[in-house]
Amino acid sequence: MGHGGSPKFSILHKALTWIITAELVAVIAVSGYAAHVWGTAGPSSAKAESAESSDGSFVFQPAQVGGRAAMERGAPQTRGPASERPRAVAVPASSAESRPLPALSNPRILIRKSAGTLSVYDGPRLVKTYGVAVGENPGDKQTEGDRRTPEGTFYVCIRKAAPATPYVRSLGLSYPNAEDARRGLLSGLISRAEHDAIVGAVERGLKPPWETKLGGAIMIHGARNGREGTLGCVALDDADVRELYPRIPLGTPVTIAP
Repeated sequence: MGHGGSPKFSILHKALTWIITAELVAVIAVSGYAAHVWGTAGPSSAKAESAESSDGSFVFQPAQVGGRAAMERGAPQTRGPASERPRAVAVPASSAESRPLPALSNPRILIRKSAGTLSVYDGPRLVKTYGVAVGENPGDKQTEGDRRTPEGTFYVCIRKAAPATPYVRSLGLSYPNAEDARRGLLSGLISRAEHDAIVGAVERGLKPPWETKLGGAIMIHGARNGREGTLGCVALDDADVRELYPRIPLGTPVTIAP
């Protein structure tokens, strides 16, 4: 018998064929596993998913391999050149800032001195906020000429439009109030008669005396003109006070916070 018919050669040939086949299967399996791992969770995919754009914002860019896995994680898919991809857009804190001030059924005003803001409410609902300038000296108003804006609860006691006011519009506040009157009386700044006149005016919703040592004539008016401080009034830009003025009737509550 020749070698081709030898039992020993046949057994050896089958063994070599089995070994080669097993090695090929192992190589294919390892290659497929590596492609799966690097395609879905490897460095290239992670880098693609957090690629930083030229302007510093992060834009999702799914990898060529593993895009399905990215979709299953909820990541957005992007197509087309970078210039066509959506980017984050800055949203203003309140969309009300760009809208005109509407008619108000129950207006009230909150002024925050430290923030430099005047917020208009309709009942409990915030409607619009304006930037303002307040007294150039910090703290609650104490006396005439201290260049401080008073703090507390007041109301609009007068309304004036040019030429009755040197500003385009003015809303006078009921400072000094009853609390200020008590403080002034106890400290000796004002007399009992002045105290009683202030308290009586406030009780009737009128303008209190502005000529005492406590000071007065605290107004919400225009002519802010970019300045950072006033003599004690609350100043808005002219366009803002023109918008505010017709919406704020006499008696509107005004709270001034530090």
